[in-house]
Amino acid sequence: MSEGRFLPQEIIRNKRDGAVLSDGEIEFMVAGLTSGAISEGQIAAFAMAVFFNGMNMAERVALTRAMTDSGTVLDWSDAGLPGPVLDKHSTGGIGDKVSLILAPVMAACGAAVPMISGRGLGHSGGTLDKLDSIPGYTTTPDLATLRKTVREAGCAIIGQTAELAPADGRIYAIRDVTATVESLSLITASILSKKLAAGLSGLVMDVKYGSGAFAAGFDDALELAESITAVANGAGLPCAALLTDMNQCLGRSAGNALEVLEAVDHLSGAARDERLHEVTMSLAAELLAIGGLNKNAEEGRKQAEESLNSGRAAQHFGHMVAALGGPSDIMQRAAELLPAAPLMRALAPARPGIVAAVDARALGLAIIDLGGGRRRVEDSIDYAVGLSEVAAIGESVGGEHPLCVIHAAGEADLERAAAAITAAITIGDEAPVPAPVVRQRVGPPPV
Repeated sequence: MSEGRFLPQEIIRNKRDGAVLSDGEIEFMVAGLTSGAISEGQIAAFAMAVFFNGMNMAERVALTRAMTDSGTVLDWSDAGLPGPVLDKHSTGGIGDKVSLILAPVMAACGAAVPMISGRGLGHSGGTLDKLDSIPGYTTTPDLATLRKTVREAGCAIIGQTAELAPADGRIYAIRDVTATVESLSLITASILSKKLAAGLSGLVMDVKYGSGAFAAGFDDALELAESITAVANGAGLPCAALLTDMNQCLGRSAGNALEVLEAVDHLSGAARDERLHEVTMSLAAELLAIGGLNKNAEEGRKQAEESLNSGRAAQHFGHMVAALGGPSDIMQRAAELLPAAPLMRALAPARPGIVAAVDARALGLAIIDLGGGRRRVEDSIDYAVGLSEVAAIGESVGGEHPLCVIHAAGEADLERAAAAITAAITIGDEAPVPAPVVRQRVGPPPV
């Protein structure tokens, strides 16, 4: 069938009825996404059909390839980079600021990291929204600026430019507001199209499971990890995945500027949350081994720890921020430079006790209600609002130890958030058995 004979509504009907789409049908839909020939309603309908009926592995590969080829595919061979082009991607969660720490760590270890990140999806925060809280930071530079920043700073965390996987950029925004975020097929294609377009030579995935993850069940997260690693390695991109716990906030803060501040503190050594550190170092260790910068993950972890403790990673972060338009003294003056909410209040628990469980998704929704996330594509974000000093599972609360500190724009917002967060956190009398923050590795045998 020639391309001219394809009709978007018939392709949507085919997938709605459970048919396997041909490469040509998939390529036609992606071309229409890119050109604007397919309407927003048709994109939403297609996404919903895929959400309910899924795609087999061949369809996922075809969708990923078509979305990758919808724009420029970067070639770093003539860029004069110091080492391999590597990246990490997370499936998203609450308080996940790993990218802000990991990218400069990898740069300090000799890698080049052009990290193409996204905005918030559903209840989870987005790395770009966090970086947008830094005054002057440009998350959508032109390709020449991206290449220059990666060459000079070693890393650049940016969003999709108009040139990189533009088809994904359009469907990404629609998924956020049409309840189709959690589609295994769309997630796989979305993530990998951006990564393949970035011209990577290695990728590590952080696949979350738990109450704050899109794949709440471990088995669902495992299926996603297997899908991504299979499609990536099949496309010639060496890739492994770690399945990590998202049954609570990762780190001590959730909310855009607050998470940047925590990342700065982690890089400088002023404060380091144990769970956040474990996830970051485990991912760095895998990526250093995948990229050939160390002989195995065990040695890679030692290298990553040293780059952090020496202060070199902090220097790379500061250089990246300045190169992309942000302040040159972000590492020294983050607390002054980042936006702050007018209201701050410590939230006491309903009774003293020990944090037994957390509905992390509810925390994410509370942050959206504060103004820290989007309900609609066009919504603006209040970068200052969110939560800090979030109590972890197993910790005692009461007295001088609150559930968290709420940062809000107004009293009514604060009161709604307090009620939602109180309901989301279960208080008990005994600490539960600690769950491992990194549970399983998926992918080719480790180096």
